Amino acid sequence: MSHNPDAIAPHGGQLVNRIATPEQRAEFLSKADFLPRVQLDDRAVSDVEMIAIGAFSPLMGFMNQEDYDRTVTEMRLANGLVWSIPITLSVNEEVASPLQEGGLIRLDNSRGEFIGVLQLTQKYHYDKTREAIKVYRTDDANHPGVQVLYNQGNVHLAGDIWLLQRQPHPQFPTYQIDPDASRQLFKDKGWKTIVGFQTRNPIHRAHEYIQKCALEIVDGLFLHPLVGATKEDDIAADVRMRCYEILLEHYYPLDRVTLAINPAAMRYAGPREAIFHALVRKNYGCTHFIVGRDHAGVGDYYGTYDAQYIFEEFAPSELGIVPMKFEHAFYCTRTKQMATSKTSPSKPEERIHLSGTKVREMLRRGELPPPEFSRPEVAAELARAMQIQVPA
Repeated sequence: MSHNPDAIAPHGGQLVNRIATPEQRAEFLSKADFLPRVQLDDRAVSDVEMIAIGAFSPLMGFMNQEDYDRTVTEMRLANGLVWSIPITLSVNEEVASPLQEGGLIRLDNSRGEFIGVLQLTQKYHYDKTREAIKVYRTDDANHPGVQVLYNQGNVHLAGDIWLLQRQPHPQFPTYQIDPDASRQLFKDKGWKTIVGFQTRNPIHRAHEYIQKCALEIVDGLFLHPLVGATKEDDIAADVRMRCYEILLEHYYPLDRVTLAINPAAMRYAGPREAIFHALVRKNYGCTHFIVGRDHAGVGDYYGTYDAQYIFEEFAPSELGIVPMKFEHAFYCTRTKQMATSKTSPSKPEERIHLSGTKVREMLRRGELPPPEFSRPEVAAELARAMQIQVPA
């Protein structure tokens, strides 16, 4: 359970811990050379880690067929609990065939290092096209999440996992705050209400605006950038983290913000991933979660506010975390400040709209984001990372 009995309950009621004890680890290591092996890609490694630290509570491992089918079709686990994204381990027929249900499987990372164990309870086939249409709302192989789905194996391996040992993050060890630690941190700070913010992009002025609007209502902001696998054209995690540090140092009240990494991989599943991201932040101890424009979207696959509408499909008590819905923020040239259509008297031509996608395009063209979009210190850091000459 969480160290903080007064905090929001983890999803399902208990915070899962699947990190092997020293005794379990010694036992697994003694069997390492005799266990059948499955090599994991980066996303599966992230999933093992997220399950083990409780971020995916109540999951204790990779989904069995009943949980998988109901998640795909109804956004619920077999027991009825809300869950919107399948968490599965996929292998090809050749790998799956010799594996025996009931046995232990050694899980290796892409470098062949022993990182975990799976207690195999079930092997089953699944329909990739059905999953694509239900989860991603498209069967277009150009969608990055669908592309991963189509390229993975045809057999799912189900069962509880153990992470052999919790390792410090190779890039951001000081920002590795797991759910049990974040919950204790919020308690130590005296925060009763905490809003989580998901991002895979450097924070720009629109993000800053909605975060500070939220901070007017809650006690603290949990800035939780995703540092797992993303698209190749997304800005690298180390660059994004430096931008967050710069922004927090100059523009935020440090006693009201906690920056931590989210080690999960990105799915780009739009509305369904918005629900998923909210439940994960609930497990970290957040009471609220910011849902903005095109949350977890990519391209034109989802409507601008579909990720907000999907929250209306569930009773608030089922989710256990409050979505804070914000419209698309822009810089208003009339009032000279950030705003949304709810607060600005401006006409469309008086609004400067820029997105993370647009800023990446600007940087690749050698252009600096304007101050209406990005704080100058952040723009300079992005320029340095992209090897753009900053004007004197």
